[in-house]
Amino acid sequence: MPPFTSSPRARRGPRRRSLLASAAGAALLAGCSSGPGSGSTGGSPATAERVRARAARDSGRLAARYDAVIAAHPGLAGRLRPLREEVVRHAEAFGGAGAAGPETPPARVSPSASPPAAVPGDEKEALAGLAAAERALADRRAGALADVPGELARLLASVAAAGAAHVYLLTEGDG
Repeated sequence: MPPFTSSPRARRGPRRRSLLASAAGAALLAGCSSGPGSGSTGGSPATAERVRARAARDSGRLAARYDAVIAAHPGLAGRLRPLREEVVRHAEAFGGAGAAGPETPPARVSPSASPPAAVPGDEKEALAGLAAAERALADRRAGALADVPGELARLLASVAAAGAAHVYLLTEGDG
């Protein structure tokens, strides 16, 4: 009997489905962790509003960054559009101005969005830049959880988990 060998397609690390299931599980756990009367209000309404407004702006800026990468590297559009559309939904969930689709100019994604950083000419570098932006944003959102009331904290946790999944999807195949 021949020895067992792993498939040449085998990857190190979690598979995409496992990661997405984990992200969904984290979002569910965040959603179930505290009810409306659980006692933890997590900060003032003014703080919550500032966090919500910043989260909307940050998602708008990230969507604009996706737009810039897609414009500079049209070959990546199929891979990036679903992630970009999810980022737009995040901006809308936080109360920001949304966009109907990938053809919408970045300025409509968020009126206060600053121009994205220059897009690297190399596709791998452009993806790495998006992954770094997603990672930083997910970390910032996770750090704000204790400062906001339960419902906003659940939304931040869910979107941070989605951002972590985006990082994985953007870096998948690197290595």
